[in-house]
Amino acid sequence: MKRLIPTLLLSGLLTSLPLLAAEVTVEQLQDKLDHPWSVAFLPESQTLLITERSGQLRSWQPGKGLSDPIQGVPEVWAQRQGGLLDVALAPDFAQSRRVWLSYTLADANGNAGGVVGYGQLSADNRQLQNFKEVLRQTPALSSGANIGTRLAFDRDGYLWISFGDNFHSSSAQNLEQLSGKIIRLNQDGSVPKDNPFVGRADARPEIWAYGIRNPQGLALNPWSGAMWETEHGPRGGDEVNLPEKGKNYGWPLATWGIDYSGAKVPESKGGEVPGTVQPLFYWKVSPAVSGMAFYNSARFPQWDKSLFVAALKDKSLIHLSVQGDKVQEKERLLKDRGERIRDVRQGPDGYLYVLTDEADGKLLKVGLSGDAAASQG
Repeated sequence: MKRLIPTLLLSGLLTSLPLLAAEVTVEQLQDKLDHPWSVAFLPESQTLLITERSGQLRSWQPGKGLSDPIQGVPEVWAQRQGGLLDVALAPDFAQSRRVWLSYTLADANGNAGGVVGYGQLSADNRQLQNFKEVLRQTPALSSGANIGTRLAFDRDGYLWISFGDNFHSSSAQNLEQLSGKIIRLNQDGSVPKDNPFVGRADARPEIWAYGIRNPQGLALNPWSGAMWETEHGPRGGDEVNLPEKGKNYGWPLATWGIDYSGAKVPESKGGEVPGTVQPLFYWKVSPAVSGMAFYNSARFPQWDKSLFVAALKDKSLIHLSVQGDKVQEKERLLKDRGERIRDVRQGPDGYLYVLTDEADGKLLKVGLSGDAAASQG
């Protein structure tokens, strides 16, 4: 089923093309997903992997639909925001069949934290074999909030992990804890020797950047090769960041949001604080941002140099333009559907693939109609 949503393409997004009216097309590929959280594309096939927060990893294929749960996935702690979360393929997946997962586990006291590990996907995509836990967020602080745990690989094959502050804001500034941090690892799970805090007795060597609240998006900028991140602020102050080596991104000392009570965040010293890095872009009113994807395909040239961000509270797909490190919001798509948007990824076919965070969650295929889109085939 396809739906057409009118939108006007802005001349700032077009360089060699005339101003054209186009329509956003939405095709529902799958429903009855249990709060799906992430999607990954298997190479050289039309098969997708989808995580469901309640603990299932499934595959989806055109004409075949949704598979039974893949066996060998670790047990997860699935409460509140916790459960089975991100999925990412190793850069050498075609040879290793290695699939990375992030999820939550709780300790004997019921405190939860993020966990990252990998297994080998069988040739028939039915089993995840020899699963190995690589990193556990310690200490476990969460009752199920501010989990984070996105995964992404960069051009050099390093694995990046985003860990939330577990709703313990001071931990984001504590370099002896993994909460509220961006992590960078080698593909085998070891620590790169050039990580900024290697060799410091008062810091975890896995840390790349800190002062992070609830990071639910990680994506590699295809034009610069830098990793970008999206994160929830408290009440307002959602951010797009470029996490650089050893830098402090401020939380909770610097924030453009306020506390959920409406009062000032207790530790906050304002929006701009010396020694902390400003976001590339922030929302004063929080849309509750989640997954993100840069658009880097010739299929829809109207979306050239774009960033798409999933929004939960705003129930939309936010379209931003990117010029270098300058970010500008253009429009909000899919709002008429009234569904929380959890993740967005660009598919190998140039379409956007979107997951809705609902008990009857959906996989949507989003594109553009119109002459310019059609001419790209």
